[in-house]
Amino acid sequence: MGELDGRVALVTGGARGQGAAEAALFAREGATVVITDVLDEAGERTAGELGGEYLHLDVSSEQEWEANVDAVVARHGRLDVLMNNAGIFKPAQLLNTSTELWDRTVAINQTGVFFGMRTAARAMIAAGNGGSIVNTSSIAGLEGGFGATAYGATKWAVTGMTKTAAKELGKHGIRVNSIHPGVIVTDMIEEMVSGKEDRMASRQPIHRLGKPEDIAEMALFLASDRSSYCTGQAFTVDGGVHG
Repeated sequence: MGELDGRVALVTGGARGQGAAEAALFAREGATVVITDVLDEAGERTAGELGGEYLHLDVSSEQEWEANVDAVVARHGRLDVLMNNAGIFKPAQLLNTSTELWDRTVAINQTGVFFGMRTAARAMIAAGNGGSIVNTSSIAGLEGGFGATAYGATKWAVTGMTKTAAKELGKHGIRVNSIHPGVIVTDMIEEMVSGKEDRMASRQPIHRLGKPEDIAEMALFLASDRSSYCTGQAFTVDGGVHG
């Protein structure tokens, strides 16, 4: 018996990195997994490897969100888990943050999560089976960071939206929680950590950098019944940096 047997999960940004690790673990635990991304070739390949499905989704598009969730429900009859993983990270200090960078970061990291929660929650409520929404924030959504004003703003927003949605959706049996990764080695931050891995790892209380699988394990906990009394919470997975 898998922890997600019989459930349908949608994972955004699932083509690679944390999203791919989450999707793979969900599939191993029995879920029907639908990966979404804008990286179509990689997304199709990842979905094929885990026996799931792939749909193109620009998370900043309200219309694409509605079309994707409608497609999942039409095909599978339900949506039980939304893993809001898609996001971008472009470092820039306040004085160097262009309006274009700000708008793009907000559109994907913040508005994309909002669209996802709203669209998935409507489908979950209509089905009447409850559900779990898991939003990827960051330790930058818990404390001030240096050199990524737009990113930090959106991750704080995800933290706040998660807590508010949890209070509003609890009566429908829908739980909403956020995961706050530390330094997780993925393609998104490869340039930032390249050549510095040992030095960065030495600064962690647990002397290594994070892996996508570390986040996937927390995502599974929050998606499954093991966390049935957890909602509105911020779960930090950062090797002890945020204490």
